[in-house]
Amino acid sequence: MDRLSNTVRPYAWGSTTAIPALLGVAPTGEPQAEMWMGAHPGAPSRITRTGPGTGTAPDATPGTEQPPTEQPLTDVIAADPVGELGQAAVEKFGPRLPFLLKLLAAGAPLSLQVHPDLAQAQQGYADEERRSVPVDAPHRTYKDANHKPELICALTPFDGLCGFRRPIEAAEAMEALGVDSLKPYADLLRAHPEEAALREVLTAILTADPAQMAETVTAAAAAAERLGGAYAPYARIAHHFPGDAGVIAAMLLNYVQLQPGEALFLGAGVPHAYLDGLGVEIMANSDNVLRCGLTPKHIDVPELLRIVRFEATDPGILRPEASPSGEELYETPVDEFRLSRFDLSPGGDPVDLTAATPQILLCTAGAPRTGDLGLVPGDSVFVPAGEKAEVSGTGTLFRATVVA
Repeated sequence: MDRLSNTVRPYAWGSTTAIPALLGVAPTGEPQAEMWMGAHPGAPSRITRTGPGTGTAPDATPGTEQPPTEQPLTDVIAADPVGELGQAAVEKFGPRLPFLLKLLAAGAPLSLQVHPDLAQAQQGYADEERRSVPVDAPHRTYKDANHKPELICALTPFDGLCGFRRPIEAAEAMEALGVDSLKPYADLLRAHPEEAALREVLTAILTADPAQMAETVTAAAAAAERLGGAYAPYARIAHHFPGDAGVIAAMLLNYVQLQPGEALFLGAGVPHAYLDGLGVEIMANSDNVLRCGLTPKHIDVPELLRIVRFEATDPGILRPEASPSGEELYETPVDEFRLSRFDLSPGGDPVDLTAATPQILLCTAGAPRTGDLGLVPGDSVFVPAGEKAEVSGTGTLFRATVVA
């Protein structure tokens, strides 16, 4: 197995302290939003290997032992997909690691967003390719042809928005603010069946005159500040995004507070936003995001309205299911990733994790051991398919793999 060297992404919404605190290092003063673990081409993890001339150095002589070299995990997998990922995973997902694991530390709200399903992503990507939209263009929507289901598991108290709430509840929340310009939205929410009501109101919010919407957001934020309680999150969101239509769109969604160990699964078409907290996130290896607000980036309203599922949903907080081995699994309906957790106790028997699929193991507490490697919080390792993997010691270890 290989210890991973990972990149921390400095997105503006990131906490300046959460990831450094977990890693036990001093903050830099800059936001540290996400630590990526995996083989995403945007920031692949790196490993150091000693090996017999296959994938270790460009000028390696076959059959000779080469000095250790640091390489991107993308290159290692590309050199031997079946050896690293296993035959079943390659046949099912192709010659690439199908998931990306992250530490995510939100110090401010992320954009309000949705993800397409697989067919929508394939269609949208093909359309933009056909129209020759540059993949790095700011108005490009589909970066690849894959869907992006994701799971967030809280390490600290974690706040977010997930899925539409019932239109009547959203109407009552808007009316309680006492802002005249919100009344038409509340009336629409009360006047139509669920799907039509949610669609009409989100469309109206996103296509409203920007200057008038900014006034509405300012008045709504002031009212939310006065009321406090259940309205405090909207005041906080507006503080970070003054005048943004996403502040009003956020009132259509369920507000969720996760406790450590609890998780949310975000499927296709479900609007959501992370607001605050530290968590372990895992997702299919894709960059496809359609934004609804809380962002200065491009919002493709027609395409967004095609992708969003306009139905009220329970956020569905997940708690892990324990097995006799001590593995606690977060059940999800996708095969690209499988996330579980081990809380290892002093004196416990070693746990065998050997599998025919690729794995990434992430330590978030304590000092567990896997193979010859001692881990501390923030350490992660890549385990190729079929390689012997055993964990012991004390602490918390997350296990990411696939269903193949």
